[in-house]
Amino acid sequence: MFNNSLVELDRAHLVHPVASYRGHEQQGVRVLASAKGAMVTDASGHQLVDGFAGLWCVNAGYGHDSIVEAASRQMRELPYATAYFGLGSEPAIRLASELADRAPGDLNHIYFTLGGSDAVDSTIRFIRYYWIAKGQPQRDQFISIEQGYHGSSTVGAGLTALPNFHAGFGIPFDWQHKIPSPYPYRNPVGEDATSIIEASLAHLRAKVEAVGRDRVAAFYAEPIQGSGGVIVPPKGWIKAIRDLCHELDILFVADEVITGFGRTGPLFACSEDEIVPDFMTTAKGLTSGYVPMGAVFMADHVYQVIADGAGTSAVGHGYTYSAHPVSAAVGLEVLRLYEGGLLENGVKAGARLMAGLEALRDHPLVGDVRGRGMLAAIELVSSKTAKTPLPAEAQASRRLFDRAWSNGLVIRAFANGVLGYAPPLCCTDEDIDAILERTAKTLDQTLEDPDVRRSLKE
Repeated sequence: MFNNSLVELDRAHLVHPVASYRGHEQQGVRVLASAKGAMVTDASGHQLVDGFAGLWCVNAGYGHDSIVEAASRQMRELPYATAYFGLGSEPAIRLASELADRAPGDLNHIYFTLGGSDAVDSTIRFIRYYWIAKGQPQRDQFISIEQGYHGSSTVGAGLTALPNFHAGFGIPFDWQHKIPSPYPYRNPVGEDATSIIEASLAHLRAKVEAVGRDRVAAFYAEPIQGSGGVIVPPKGWIKAIRDLCHELDILFVADEVITGFGRTGPLFACSEDEIVPDFMTTAKGLTSGYVPMGAVFMADHVYQVIADGAGTSAVGHGYTYSAHPVSAAVGLEVLRLYEGGLLENGVKAGARLMAGLEALRDHPLVGDVRGRGMLAAIELVSSKTAKTPLPAEAQASRRLFDRAWSNGLVIRAFANGVLGYAPPLCCTDEDIDAILERTAKTLDQTLEDPDVRRSLKE
């Protein structure tokens, strides 16, 4: 039974992430009450297909009893163990080993965090330590990509290149630099893969020269830019960028917080992209969102430099909940589920999702369809030929989300009129078909929006 008092308690006390505080106070909270498989139910009994897996994270889907049992068993046996003082717990040790066994190349060292943002922050600290240990302390400049997302912590939000994460916070810092996104749909050089790759390489070379070749410490990239609008670079792009970083002696960090753990098909997108980064950050699907956890994967050569640089001294970076035994126990069980059929099902479901979204290209509002595996987007425009975004007065983010919600679908609606999809890997054919049918209905309703219709005539 829906309880209005929860709405008032929420208004009075709960500060929501990335929200308009005044806007949220006016609209009130939507309370989720339960979930199973790919379906969620709100407190009023309204059922929805979760086309976004929570926040790109419930990759295994909701309601796996085996995950609940793994957590409860660990809570009974050992609910907490610090990883300080040379201590540890069996689940954390085993999870680190299992992840290293499956990681690309020599990413053999795992540092556990609470989530993606502090995983990115940890790489920055490790990278600074690395270059200082190598006798090059002047390498203190970092480069990332416009429309990229690397968390919302103070330092990570500076690497993030979305205006909303900078406004009012005094970031990015002057040591954080950006190059343009590959963004095939809106790239000035067009959509030709070779041209896009060459342009990105030229931008990175130019930025390194401008900053100082002996000053740049690292470059960050997502295999697919998630919060920037699910921007899928052309095949071969990330490999070319990684090769250039190696040539320029710059550490390369692959941010797989979103793409990791089956989201694009394989366990890690880097494997499919045929690259081995110096660092890889993960979170979200690591525990399928059931409990908080992130992880930094560190290459052998980086680890050895840091370890030798520290000698017998402690490397002064740590979190109270790093390598938490309950989170690690969940991670082990989720990994078992992925490899027990969920990865395979995700590939099948992803192909069905992409085929269905491609079938919507002829809709008057659809300018672009893009994706890989169970990570996809539709970009809406008011002019297909001019690629004109939906007008600001159409309030695309709020209205699209509201329409989809009413239709029984959870999606990510970006402010620029991009609809993002990241369903659980457990989706059945019926789940995928429901996502597609409810998307089509939402598009038709948006086409009738007076602000949208006005822009189509202009």
